[in-house]
Amino acid sequence: MTFRVALLRHPPVRALPNRCYGRADLTLLDGWEATLPSYLTALAGMRPSMVRTSPLSRCLLPAQALAGLLAIPVHVDPRLIELDFGEWDGLDWDDVPRASLDLWAADPMGFAAPGGESGVMLVRRVEAVCADILADARDCVIVSHGGPLRLLGPMLRREVPSLLAPAPAMGRLEFVSVTGRQAATFDDLAR
Repeated sequence: MTFRVALLRHPPVRALPNRCYGRADLTLLDGWEATLPSYLTALAGMRPSMVRTSPLSRCLLPAQALAGLLAIPVHVDPRLIELDFGEWDGLDWDDVPRASLDLWAADPMGFAAPGGESGVMLVRRVEAVCADILADARDCVIVSHGGPLRLLGPMLRREVPSLLAPAPAMGRLEFVSVTGRQAATFDDLAR
């Protein structure tokens, strides 16, 4: 059985350059709705059964708009939310201690910002979403953030994901063709 998953990173947001904003619920830039026709055109070859989305408004608003245009349900999934940066959320990256950033770069899986979550925690959340998508085995649209999407695409393709891979650009829509229903876990793929 083959099905397709459309992975959409939310449109651009109102944020200061160089700002850490994982869980902050930022506003989308004015005019984001103008992207909807191009998304609909790109999705024309699919028959998505639902739109799965992060609960943050920068994802939820486009997810609801797309679901309405496609006449399909929206499933809000908190596991699709961005990495929790804890005390770093809202800070300028230049204000995060350099030593902490170096620790994070040395151990992206194990390190967690104070009060935040580790890379392992993000990976486990995304693995669970991947397993649900594979169990459902129907075309769907995912609207999420850079962190989860840098993992979900490779997992669905049964490739080793990297927490250090570049995140997809805001507003980017990517398609993954999936064959089979076996969940791809990070541990299995990294061997």
